[in-house]
Parts: sequence; structure tokens; C-alpha cells
Amino acid sequence: MLYLILSVVFSVLLLVNFRAHARFQVDTRIAILLNYPVCFLTAYFHQPSAIPFHWPSSWDTFLLMFMGVGFVITFLLSGFSTQKNGMAPTSLANNISLVIPVLINLFILKTGGELTVLVALGLILSFAAIYFCSPSLTSKEGVKPVVSLLIAVFIAYGLTNTLFSYLNSTLTYFVGGTLPFIMMLLIGSMLGSALVLIWNSVNGTLQWNWNSVLAAIPLGLPNFFSFYFLLKALDAYQNNAAIVLTMYNLSVILLSALTAYVFFKERLTNRQWIGLAIGCVGIALLNGL
Repeated sequence: MLYLILSVVFSVLLLVNFRAHARFQVDTRIAILLNYPVCFLTAYFHQPSAIPFHWPSSWDTFLLMFMGVGFVITFLLSGFSTQKNGMAPTSLANNISLVIPVLINLFILKTGGELTVLVALGLILSFAAIYFCSPSLTSKEGVKPVVSLLIAVFIAYGLTNTLFSYLNSTLTYFVGGTLPFIMMLLIGSMLGSALVLIWNSVNGTLQWNWNSVLAAIPLGLPNFFSFYFLLKALDAYQNNAAIVLTMYNLSVILLSALTAYVFFKERLTNRQWIGLAIGCVGIALLNGL
């Protein structure tokens, strides 16, 4: 239980980081793009023996690098959405993206088991939750609606989680374990981040300052440990993903909402509270509870 609690706390710390960036004049893009070297170094100091790597075939190595770039894209979307839409809606969009790997496993990979009534109901409720938790389409003059960010977070996390699950199940043992697998993915993330940093720097669209650079440290540490402790929790529960992931997803949503309310005075509308409630039920059904 301790590992699960730590994973939830570190996951919420990621969203708190995003929410606090505006207050400290942090360019979220810089902090996100520089957090991956912090993650990599944290993993290395945790297990120096992970290097040298045992690289898989050329195609699998390409997928690992592509997955790493996918982390960059989803993280950027999550950061932007948290600032525009708030912590709780972004967290919900992230968590109910489970419907995408569920659909792919059920109808394409054929590894998701039988499509039961409860699973189908969970899918319906999850999509309904996205609608109810989305911010109102009415906005102040001159401010564009950002519902599209929630949809982008939902799709990006769903697709990357699907690919990550597939690669983890097929490559982790071959490359030498969980931490080497994570570090290989982070190499792809660092390469992708470097390209984005160079491109945006040349275009002059990044606001370089010390706050943005230093913000990568408090972002990278919880980014690594949130996933690390989730894996430890799975080990402690004999890899019972249905129970662990359900408790994890629900806890992140609820703790995010509570944190936003207490520390950032972020109010949720009745419509969004309904969305949170529906999302929690949908996640529970998708995980078999």
C-alpha cells in the first residue's frame, strides 16, 4: 500500500508543478523538455549496472525511440491542458484514456478478453465523463475554447499507453529489466526534446530563463518516481493490475481535485463534479471492479 500511495502522490506532484509554473514565470515547454535528462540520471543513479544496454532488434529499437518521443508529446499536452483547463479535468482525461488500449486489446490485438456488459458500460461512462468534465464551451471574449486540449490528452495518452504496454510485455525481459527498459525509452525522449528545443530556440519561441531550466528538476524527479513506485506497487500486489490500476487512477483523480481546491482555489462546476463521478465509475468498471 505504501508504494501505491507514493505513486499517487508523485503523480499529483507533476500536476502541481504544471499549475505552479505560471506563478513562477516558468516556460512549461522548457521544463518538460529538460526533465527527461533528470529522469534518466535518476534512473541511472538508482541502478548504474543498467548500462551498457542490451539493445533489441532494429525495428524494436525504433519503436522504443518512437515511444520516447511519444512521452514528450503527451507530457507537453498535459502541461498545457493543466494550465488552461485545471488539474482535475486534465487528470481525468489522462486516466480515462484507458478506454483506448481497452478497445485496441479487445478488437485488434485480441488480448483484452471478452467484451462483457460491464466493460461496455465502462466505455460508455468514460466517454460521457470526458463530456461532462470538459470546461464550458462559453468563454470570455477573445479567449478560445480549450476543450480540444482535453481530447488531445485523452487520445495521446491512450495511444502511448497502448504502445508502452505492448513494448513492456515483449521487450523488458530481453533488455535486462524494468529500469534499463525505462532508460532506453528516455533516450528517445531526450532526442525528441533536443530537436524541439533546437527548433523552438531558432524560431525564438522559447522564453529562456533560469526558473524554466531549474523547474526541470522538481518535474523530472516525480515523473520518474511516480512510475517507479507504481511498478513496485504492482509487484507488491502480485501484478494484480485490475486492483492496483483502479486504486491508482481513482486516487489520482480525487487527490488532484482536492489539491486544486485547497492550494489553488480551483473551483469545479457541478457539471465537472458529475464528470469526475462518472469517470470514477467508468474506470472501476473497466478494471473489473
